[in-house]
Amino acid sequence: MSKSVDINCDLGESFGQYSIGSDKEIMDFITSANIACGFHAGDYSTMKKTVALAAEKKVNIGAHPGLPDLQGFGRRNIALVKGEAYEITLYQLGALEAFVRAEGTKISHVKPHGALYNMAAADPQLAEEIVRAICDFDPSLMLFGLSGSELIKAGEKAGLSVKNEVFADRTYQDNGTLTPRTMEGSLIVEDSLAVKQVAEMVKHGTVTALSGNKIAIKADTVCIHGDGKHALLFAQKLNESLQKEGVKTAAAQSK
Repeated sequence: MSKSVDINCDLGESFGQYSIGSDKEIMDFITSANIACGFHAGDYSTMKKTVALAAEKKVNIGAHPGLPDLQGFGRRNIALVKGEAYEITLYQLGALEAFVRAEGTKISHVKPHGALYNMAAADPQLAEEIVRAICDFDPSLMLFGLSGSELIKAGEKAGLSVKNEVFADRTYQDNGTLTPRTMEGSLIVEDSLAVKQVAEMVKHGTVTALSGNKIAIKADTVCIHGDGKHALLFAQKLNESLQKEGVKTAAAQSK
């Protein structure tokens, strides 16, 4: 039986006069787009354009809510009061939904961004608030979360269709978490090594941690980052490599 995997990418992260990523070109090599909702990146014009582009390319549209941190690109941990994660997630879902409705299409999934994503991966209360916002908004939406994380557990408990996400260009710790960006070796800079890591995760269900130990991992969807200098070239290489490995790329489907 041939394997298949969803390829997702964080897009719509331009803001005002600042252009980030090659959204138009990279759409041809992914199956799901996580669109920034204006808190960590993106703005109303960018959201509109990115939604229209994803609809044209027949790529799944996902909401990519983050912390209110444009200056830090949503990658700085911010302490949230109880209930705030629910509110900012719901707010951003509503913002993207307006453009999605206007385009005559729909949101398929939700994937938190950056620090919010990593915080929810380890914090059960934060994870529950994000999941509750999704359930209150539309319980048919899929939830993308770090493989085996508290966010995935909260989504499963609430009955959401969850997709375990793995990362092509990030290294892992022995407990299955991503190596913090503040640590040396957190990013995989060589395309060949990133491609090799994806093949291992998708085909064998394991990943070699930064320590050298192999750990179990589930790969329903693979994230490639759209803001890197070589993002487009890497997306092409990854697609070609997966084809050679006999792995099909297909958009994630709700259970």
